[in-house]
Amino acid sequence: MDGPRTLAIDIGGSGLKAIVLTATGDPLSERTRRETPYPCTPPVLLDELTELVKSQPEHDRVSVGFPGAIRRGRVREVPAFSRRGPGLPPDPELVAMWTGFELEAAIAERFATPIRVANDADVQGCAVISGHGMELVVTLGTGIGTAVFFDGTLLPHMELSHGTYGGTSIEVSCGDNERHKIGKEKWRKRVLEALDAFEEMVLPDHMYIGGGNAKRLDPDTIGPNRTIVPNISGLLGGIALWERTGDNPRVPSATAS
Repeated sequence: MDGPRTLAIDIGGSGLKAIVLTATGDPLSERTRRETPYPCTPPVLLDELTELVKSQPEHDRVSVGFPGAIRRGRVREVPAFSRRGPGLPPDPELVAMWTGFELEAAIAERFATPIRVANDADVQGCAVISGHGMELVVTLGTGIGTAVFFDGTLLPHMELSHGTYGGTSIEVSCGDNERHKIGKEKWRKRVLEALDAFEEMVLPDHMYIGGGNAKRLDPDTIGPNRTIVPNISGLLGGIALWERTGDNPRVPSATAS
């Protein structure tokens, strides 16, 4: 077999998923999934990922999509895991545990294999963009993720969904917990308004909408220059993530901001 085998892991606020892919992105295994536990501390997450990976065949490297801001492998912020349960307010103890956590180094040590970790929307975007112009990726899941690309280059991650919406953030008001509270139709209306807001902020040439809740939108009503993409893109983007970051070792992040 030509090229490395990549174990792609998608860490979500509701589920942890994994699959092994060939160098061309073809699956070598069945996708496996585990429920995301709460409260989800760093040790709990590492133990869950260890169990998840036991279900997958041998591989040469690992790519991980994570539902928070990652800089040089270090967690800058993670809204989902800063809460003791979906829909609950941030817990100061969990915020302290996650902020600054060296996630990439911890997973690399646990699995003893080369690894890349990035925001989950960034990873999904790597799989779906065309590489032309300004492209915005929005993921609808437990929370709301965003990634911005220009002519195929991934721009530094920005938490655009933290912008306010009706007195709270887009992240909260369009998240899965609110969908359950207000019902599908009201949630759809909120999401379409949020997409319009993202459009005004970024002025993208095209927008891609993914994540587990993207399937709950009507493709005929999302607006022009917008495409709904399959949730499996969050795993398939693991190949492109390595292509964009290269095979060189990471610069130690101890001095990263």
